[in-house]
Amino acid sequence: MAEQQHVTMRDVALNAGVSVKTVSNVVNDYEFVKDETRQKVNKSISELGYVVNVTARNLRKGSTGIVALAIPDLTMPYFAQLSSLVIEEAKKVGLRVLVEPTLYTRDGELNALHGSQQALIDGLLYSPLELGPDDVDELDVDYPLVLLGERIFTDRVDHVSTENVEGAKSATQYLIRTGCRRIAVIGAHPGEEVGSAALRYRGYREALEEEDIEFDKDLVVESRMWHRSDGVNAMNALLDRHIVPDGVVALNDMLASGAMHAIQMRGLSIPGDISVIGFDNSDDSQYLSPPLTTISPGLPAVARLAVRVLKERINGESSSMIAGEGKVFRKVSSHLVVRKSTRPLPEGEF
Repeated sequence: MAEQQHVTMRDVALNAGVSVKTVSNVVNDYEFVKDETRQKVNKSISELGYVVNVTARNLRKGSTGIVALAIPDLTMPYFAQLSSLVIEEAKKVGLRVLVEPTLYTRDGELNALHGSQQALIDGLLYSPLELGPDDVDELDVDYPLVLLGERIFTDRVDHVSTENVEGAKSATQYLIRTGCRRIAVIGAHPGEEVGSAALRYRGYREALEEEDIEFDKDLVVESRMWHRSDGVNAMNALLDRHIVPDGVVALNDMLASGAMHAIQMRGLSIPGDISVIGFDNSDDSQYLSPPLTTISPGLPAVARLAVRVLKERINGESSSMIAGEGKVFRKVSSHLVVRKSTRPLPEGEF
């Protein structure tokens, strides 16, 4: 019996070969479900011992005034800042936010979508890292969902994204305009085609190509994680091979911070010997020594738009954001924040 209590709606859906939304329709006795499908779902419910939580179901039909924000890690400045902004925006529209760290695990991300706690919330803001393009069906849930980030692109759910390609391209172009010609990139993810790392790396490559700078694979350092220690290790990996770039594009500010530490520990100066530019404009980036030049991805706008769309979905409203049957997709613009970790532009450059 103990195991039966942990059977989820997602388990039933997988067993029956249908979507979670279909299982929800059957459980809630919605009229427009084919008899064959209803029988298949009910059979799975019986086989797995799934028990409908009547209290939770009644809550779902009502409103709790609570939404969830699923993020990988609260200790990362980017996600901590995003969480703070989402909480602030949600408060303005009368919502409270349950923040759920998924801890860089697929199980954590799936649980955020399909776990029993979903019955107690009105909607979910969802930022996955481990799920990818092949997991679109997992987003088929029976509550309002707004997707964040760049791991999955689909027209089946509302989505608020940022300018990753454009931002990294702008960062690389800025280094080139300040005179850098051997520009390293740290934080690349091997084999990744969709995601922040892949998109930012693409922006780096596009800038080199457009500025006629020859690509050098020896200047690319991969790093699965993006913490400060990973930035130290990535920069040391270059310097240990006696590769000294004149510029570094770090794919987030934590990597940039670690890279700056490694550079300075080798007795090199920033930006005299090596210019460093980050991405995210995290709160502490301006307090590094020297202060970090970085790309601001527009997190306040991301939080504002995401909460607005979610609130309107919860209320069943239609507005300038939500029109017709289609899903919302908004890409928030990024911009360069110039500080002292990069060389100044030549006189006359803008």
